[in-house]
Amino acid sequence: MSIAKVRRKGPGRQPEQPRGGTRTGPEDPVRADGLLRYKWRGDDPDHAENRALRTAMHQAVPLIWFFGIAPGVYKPIYPVYLLWEEPQHRQFVIDPDVARGLVAPGEHVAEHVRRYILREMKQRLHQPVFRATVLRAYATRCAVCALRHAQLLDAAHIVPDRDEAGIAAVRNGLALCKIHHAAYDSSVLGIRPDLVVEIRADLLEEIDGPMLEHGLKGRHGQRLMAVPKVRAERPDAELLEQRYATFRAAD
Repeated sequence: MSIAKVRRKGPGRQPEQPRGGTRTGPEDPVRADGLLRYKWRGDDPDHAENRALRTAMHQAVPLIWFFGIAPGVYKPIYPVYLLWEEPQHRQFVIDPDVARGLVAPGEHVAEHVRRYILREMKQRLHQPVFRATVLRAYATRCAVCALRHAQLLDAAHIVPDRDEAGIAAVRNGLALCKIHHAAYDSSVLGIRPDLVVEIRADLLEEIDGPMLEHGLKGRHGQRLMAVPKVRAERPDAELLEQRYATFRAAD
């Protein structure tokens, strides 16, 4: 993951990891104040990159954060700012234009401010990174019907992000077209832990147009048509089981 001035590109580097580390999802080191930290390059405070970032911090220069979603694949997040430096931890405090003017180093962050920062952080950082990560893992295809048009695809949470288990990680995600995403969220469609699709029983008896007949009823009892090639990125069976129980309770 890397940070660069606007219109400047550079190699990738991860926050909170030594040089060369790779992360495949947006699980960032959010602290009690709701903010993120970005590690120095190495241990030398006078490394050229650390000095450049320090200058950008003092000048309040807007930066681009190249957030790693896979080896060699990055999602640009901009603008971001460096609020202050924590030299004892060899890191900067990074802000996607959410907390400037609201927080200061060493000061207590009021709970309502922290909640605001976390909410905005989710919208500006976690959601776009989660989408990019999930669509990449599913090769930009709907898991249920294999539709390939990115404009018609969403990154759906298996367990909703409002739930404690609803982390913004690829194993809690499914690439779904907008129809199947809406069906999944409303418990019209369920996905078993063995990756088999089920449609709510009352809809199986309903007679309607081709979308219901082929787009929903036709997928009942069928396995997902697209899953990540990388086993570690496939849907977590326990999270699927938790969400499937919700679907069964609504049936």
